[in-house]
Amino acid sequence: MKIGVVGLPNVGKSTLFNALTKNRAESANYPFCTIEPNIGIVSVPDERVDYLASHYKAKSIVHATIEFVDIAGLVKGASSGEGLGNKFLSHIREVDAILHVVRAFDNSNIIHVEGGVDPIRDINTINLELILADLETVSKRYERTWKQSKQGTFKEYLEELDLLKKIQAVLEDEKMANSIAFTEKERVIVKTFCLLTTKPVIYCVNLNEAEELEQNKHCKNIKELATTQGNSVIGISAKIEEEIGQIDDGGERDEIMQMYNLSTSGLDRLIVAAYKLLGLISFLTAGEQEVRAWTIQNGTRAPQAAGRIHTDFERGFIRAEVFSFDDFKTQGNIDGVRKAGKLRSEGKDYIVKDGDVVLFRFNV
Repeated sequence: MKIGVVGLPNVGKSTLFNALTKNRAESANYPFCTIEPNIGIVSVPDERVDYLASHYKAKSIVHATIEFVDIAGLVKGASSGEGLGNKFLSHIREVDAILHVVRAFDNSNIIHVEGGVDPIRDINTINLELILADLETVSKRYERTWKQSKQGTFKEYLEELDLLKKIQAVLEDEKMANSIAFTEKERVIVKTFCLLTTKPVIYCVNLNEAEELEQNKHCKNIKELATTQGNSVIGISAKIEEEIGQIDDGGERDEIMQMYNLSTSGLDRLIVAAYKLLGLISFLTAGEQEVRAWTIQNGTRAPQAAGRIHTDFERGFIRAEVFSFDDFKTQGNIDGVRKAGKLRSEGKDYIVKDGDVVLFRFNV
């Protein structure tokens, strides 16, 4: 799954990306420093994987991952080609969700393309460009679908045409398409439109060092806007997180976190929030050879979960032997789980839960 990191130039996107991935995406004090998107794969923190790996003394440990894409800063007019807008908008089209970095700190040494710090204005600037780009997409799609309807049976195209009209009305009202409560059937059709404003969003508020989100003067307005859009908000100091990310020594890292009064890395919170944003969960497989977290959509049934490991597992699925990580930790080992009656045999209709430890039985 891909998360696109977006925002105006000089809001801290590439600094945050550096901290997330521990890569060195170019970060400088001028617009369009990032032209081609930088890509980094990030492990999803999961203490359950670490615990099982320690218990089994596993030779291999594999965490779930998310791919973050650092997309160049957008500016006003991007939808009509300002800056390098059209190219960057195409990069956003390829991701599954958006991490919208918003600057909420003052620093006269770091220029702002709009001349001053105003997070709501910046959010609206980016969102309007996404809306305008989607309006163009919807208009072209409607025109193409209308022409097709004249060549075939109009009735079979009517649902799509009505849906496009509904989306167009919302976009023209300068609202995001993800504000529409689509039916499941509509959601399938909308996915084929490849719209920017249907993607889920986390607003990542870039704060001053050692400042908490609730202390920031812009916090209330940002949260109110996010609530009306159905989006979430997380506060992080990208500069501190980059500093923490550059330290390999765990003890020194803990000292710096204590100095800034941080109980949990902001990036750990961000990664977990992004994972949840996409509606993903992890099931686990465990043994001496490997402990691994496997990523699936919440609501996935056992055979399809088995297919994440190998297509043969899904094709020849017989049953899943399942226990929860919490039961394993409580009982201490697999024998304790069995004695407590917590090891279950589940069939094809079983919906795999987050934290399930699973052994699939199959035959092909």
